[in-house]
Amino acid sequence: MSKAVARSLELAFLDTGAFYRAATWWCVDQGIALDDQAAVAAAVREMPLVIGVDPQDPTVTVGGTDIGAAIRETAISAAVSAVATNLEVRAELGRLQRAAIEAERDPSSFSGGRGIVAEGRDITTVVAPDADVRVLLTASEAARLARRAREVHGSDDAAAVEATRDQVLRRDADDSTVVEFQVAADGVVTVDSSHLDFEQTVQAVLDVVTSVVARA
Repeated sequence: MSKAVARSLELAFLDTGAFYRAATWWCVDQGIALDDQAAVAAAVREMPLVIGVDPQDPTVTVGGTDIGAAIRETAISAAVSAVATNLEVRAELGRLQRAAIEAERDPSSFSGGRGIVAEGRDITTVVAPDADVRVLLTASEAARLARRAREVHGSDDAAAVEATRDQVLRRDADDSTVVEFQVAADGVVTVDSSHLDFEQTVQAVLDVVTSVVARA
């Protein structure tokens, strides 16, 4: 959805969740125990990460290795909370995310300061609380489970939904210990997509952008 919005508005796109997945992949690749918080934080500070922000072809590379597909595998999805709840890691990756956002705001940058759509659970409150438009995109538990089941298993039948239940709900519970992402902060517009299809959700967010910009 965020990529589609970015394409529509001709902006850059930043998937901040990919930072945490890349950090998880890197630590696993380096043989670092994810419950060793100090070692994980030290490894993340040295991680040679490059995130591409083209919404047509967003890329994730570490040390020149394209890990865009690898970070979406079930093993990384199951392990990422251990890294995402590490406060030192969050501080370091938040710094990198803010730098990426600022680079797209800078008129002297390669992109000419075109602007950026950044998605993530703490973007509107921690990483970019001064963004021009801030949206909390929500959906019911049932809708989210069905969507993740289709994404991962290609089906939203009962077996597929049950197979994704622990991954989705445990991640929510874990992340809620370090960031508030389920209640909109002041100035953040909530879009409930429970009963919207993909195109309707994109349009709902674009409508928010139009409304906020018109009032500015």
